[in-house]
Amino acid sequence: MVTVRNAKGESTALARPSELGSAARMWRLARPEDDERLVELCLQLYREDPGQVTVSPEQARRTLELFRREPWRGRAAALELDGAVHGYALLVSFWSNEWGGEVCEVDELFVAPGPRGHGHGSALFDAIERAQVWPSPPVAIALGVTAGNSRARALYERLGFRAVGTTMARRPQGR
Repeated sequence: MVTVRNAKGESTALARPSELGSAARMWRLARPEDDERLVELCLQLYREDPGQVTVSPEQARRTLELFRREPWRGRAAALELDGAVHGYALLVSFWSNEWGGEVCEVDELFVAPGPRGHGHGSALFDAIERAQVWPSPPVAIALGVTAGNSRARALYERLGFRAVGTTMARRPQGR
């Protein structure tokens, strides 16, 4: 157990993710029956933390279908709490010459507001490293965070992530 204090100074005792039973909390690979809930959570992510581009429900469904059809490209993970999905992550694979192997990029990570702040994000990274939602332990885990999402950035920094270079992107002309 760990005791945390909120901004008002109120303390709460929380179980560490490792102390929770797997029936109560679990990151697992998403299943087809999770798709509509994952799409709903994806849209909620983009409402709460808008980035440079938005995602349509159809685009989210295509991503989920592609990951199931071609798992070497990536995987969708679902956070199941007491039998219901309360979060998701899109995990994308790429080979890095610099890192010397397969990198798991956390393209999207979202935990619904109710269970947010209870260690579920940290538990995802543990599940990736232990190859519970990823085929084998990756040589590195990469991610991006929007400039205004200080809460997520603080989590990532606590977990040892550091800014590395600058990512630049553009769509091909005509797309």
